Amino acid sequence: MSDKFSAVWISHTSIKDFLECPRSYFLKNIYKDPKTGHKVKIMSPPLALGQAVHEVVESLSVLPRDKRFETPLIEKFEAAWKKISGKRGGFRNLDIESRYKQRGIEMLKKISSNPGPLKRLAVKIRMDLPHFWLSEKDNIILCGKIDWLEYIPEQDGVHIIDFKTGKNEEDNNSLQLPIYSLLVHNCQDRKAVKASYWYLEQSSELTSCPLPNLDDSFDKVLKIAKQIKLARQLEKFKCPQGGCHACKPYESLLDGKGEFVGLDEYKQDVYVLFDEEKNENSEIL
Repeated sequence: MSDKFSAVWISHTSIKDFLECPRSYFLKNIYKDPKTGHKVKIMSPPLALGQAVHEVVESLSVLPRDKRFETPLIEKFEAAWKKISGKRGGFRNLDIESRYKQRGIEMLKKISSNPGPLKRLAVKIRMDLPHFWLSEKDNIILCGKIDWLEYIPEQDGVHIIDFKTGKNEEDNNSLQLPIYSLLVHNCQDRKAVKASYWYLEQSSELTSCPLPNLDDSFDKVLKIAKQIKLARQLEKFKCPQGGCHACKPYESLLDGKGEFVGLDEYKQDVYVLFDEEKNENSEIL
């Protein structure tokens, strides 16, 4: 019998973690510190930047279109940045923090000067965390937050938009749009008619993407979801490389090398890892 509390919940992020390294998936999505009973998270500058920018964008998504830009985006960004300033954002020094912060400011300037779909009608799914039964038989739920759903009146449809704050473009084999398409199809009534990424670092315009086939998307996601469920049942989460870039930082955390900086909104213990041997005078951005 299906049960939301015993179900395996999966998302684009957790699937990506599992495909990259099962051990990393375990440490990020299942492991809890025996002392606190909380999950753990490692904060880094790129993660902090993405968090602050997405917080500003999300604040717009709940407002009527004529109210979205009443408060300057930079003002909202300053408030969001305070939450991740200093060590809480994984910044080793003020110089690195100021450079990341400036990147965020430039991204939001692009949105302010060319808001495009953010000035038009939007659809908001009435769920704090959109989710649906991917398979009641297998007791698996698919969940995820979509950055923006623009309403397209001519087709009574929606345009899926995802904001990117990193330097790299999404891989062609990424399951992000397939997962978002499934969520749109199952969590509200309008059909997805368009999909785009907005690479805020590089462009003031959206990058259009082909809409994935729903049946193919369902089959791909369910196949991986079943693999995740089996790994959880067998408690087998081995790194295929015996230690990789995805799981090694968390192994260091378990070895006591992290510095605790607080709790996040989900009551996860947030840590930072500073490599003492790293050159403090330069940073790859």
